[in-house]
Amino acid sequence: MGERCGWAGPEPIYVDYHDTEWGVPEYDPRALWEKLILDGFQAGLSWITILKKRDNFRHAFAGFDPEIIAEWGTAEVDRLVADPGIIRHRGKIEATIKNARAYLEVNATTGFDQFLWNYFDGVPLQNRWSCDADVPAFTPLSTQISKDLKGAGFTFCGPTIVYAWLEACGLINDHLIGCPRHAACAALAKR
Repeated sequence: MGERCGWAGPEPIYVDYHDTEWGVPEYDPRALWEKLILDGFQAGLSWITILKKRDNFRHAFAGFDPEIIAEWGTAEVDRLVADPGIIRHRGKIEATIKNARAYLEVNATTGFDQFLWNYFDGVPLQNRWSCDADVPAFTPLSTQISKDLKGAGFTFCGPTIVYAWLEACGLINDHLIGCPRHAACAALAKR
């Protein structure tokens, strides 16, 4: 058995995330949206910060229910900016509300899951990187998806955030080829 991807680090929360969630193909539209929001909050921070606060985020953001969040305004933004359990970035909080509204529109027309999986013809991209340094921060595809998300009304979804989101949600399998999770995640893909 090979070694885990180098980014997983030694902390149990990171190891568990790597071994059970990261790279597993996600098909639920609401779960895809939640992960996009969390990747947006991660911008400029380490992912472990988000993992450690994820339950707090879920509580503060009504279980990431976009129908509830889309109705929020200044009072909810002020409440969240004062919440020490989450990342208290006003712009990211306001973007979450805007993104809830955009999500509802996309989900009502094409389905957010279909919107995203259509870029991959429903099948995760299986990369075969041998070391962490080979993995790109963004690609032309993540740049296009970012542009299309922004065109649909989303914010905090630049090409690097989108690429990390695609990896996390298993649309792109970027586990290193020596990592035992590479083959495991590849086997989970719907055909």
